[in-house]
Amino acid sequence: MTSTLLVPAASALVGAFLAVLMYRHHRQVFAWTRKIRRKDEANTEFDKPAEWLADLYKAQCRLAQKPCRAEDFEDISQTGTMIKGIADHTEAVRPELKKVVERVGEYVATALPEPGPAPRGVPLAEYRVLLVQAMRQEAARGELVRAILTAEKRIKAERYG
Repeated sequence: MTSTLLVPAASALVGAFLAVLMYRHHRQVFAWTRKIRRKDEANTEFDKPAEWLADLYKAQCRLAQKPCRAEDFEDISQTGTMIKGIADHTEAVRPELKKVVERVGEYVATALPEPGPAPRGVPLAEYRVLLVQAMRQEAARGELVRAILTAEKRIKAERYG
């Protein structure tokens, strides 16, 4: 008689144990799902800055090793202004974005002057001054590239880190 009561009791205990294990497993799965969903929602704030940094990188690549005047910097100035507008609202990468905006300003400030009317070319002294300005412009572009890559790296670390 005790054996007939022992089998259902053992079966009930095993069933209860399995139910507890399944409950704990489902809680872990739901917690993991919530965590992933929150992370995905948080990552959407990096979509626009990442896209604009990629656009800025492409724009500056088009101007690499090419002396540029003010009108050549239109795309870079516009993208820099968009990044500046969103930098304060993207707390996790704010310092990197501000550095990019600063470097954009420095790069745009190196625009070569418009050529004046010169019937017989550029005098040697003025040519050297323009050459130095063009080298400064290229150095500023290099600093901008480093700032862009640093910001992109930080965004990637925030997204996947």
